[in-house]
Amino acid sequence: MSGFGEQESRGYDRRASKLLGGLYRHIADEAAAATGAGEAVLDVGTGPGLLLAHLGRRRPDLLLHGVDLSPHMIALARANLAEHAAELSVGDVGALPYPDNSFDLVVSSLSMHEWPDPVAAAAELERVLRPRGTLAIYDFRFVRDASMRSALGARFAAPTVRRKVVRPRWYPIGLYAQWSARAA
Repeated sequence: MSGFGEQESRGYDRRASKLLGGLYRHIADEAAAATGAGEAVLDVGTGPGLLLAHLGRRRPDLLLHGVDLSPHMIALARANLAEHAAELSVGDVGALPYPDNSFDLVVSSLSMHEWPDPVAAAAELERVLRPRGTLAIYDFRFVRDASMRSALGARFAAPTVRRKVVRPRWYPIGLYAQWSARAA
C-alpha cells in the first residue's frame, strides 16, 4: 500500500478535523497523563498530525514523533504541527525508521485496520519501545482484531495486553477500542 495521494490526504484532513476531534482529545489526554517530563512519543499512522497537535498543546515538554505511509499526509502534518517541535517521517509500521528502544509511548489512532502484517507490526512496535514503555492502539470497535491480538500477545507479556471499549462522551455506545501493552 502506498498511502493516500495528495487529494485524498487533504480530504481526510478536513474530515478528521471535524469528525475526530473528540477522539484525538481523548487520546491526547490519556497520553499526557501516561508520560513523564521530556519523554518521547511516537504516533504511528499520524496522518495529518492532529493527535500530535493536541498532545503538543497539552504537553509541550514531550518529544513528539509521527510516522505515516503517505508523504502527502506527512506534508499536511508538517503544516498542522508548525508551532510544535515534532519530527515526522515517512515509513511503514512493519519497518519503522527508528532505532531500538526509542520511545516511552507509542500510540496509533484509526490505522491498525490498515496494517497488512500484524506480526511484523507488533514486532516493530515492541522493538522501538523502551523497556517498560507503553503501547496504545485505538481503532474502530468492530475491527476484526484477532490476528493483532495474537501478534501482540506473542510479543508482549500476556498480562499487559488489554482491550477496552472507548465511548465518546456524546455517544450512547462505545465506537472505538483501545489495545494496550507494556514492554518488558
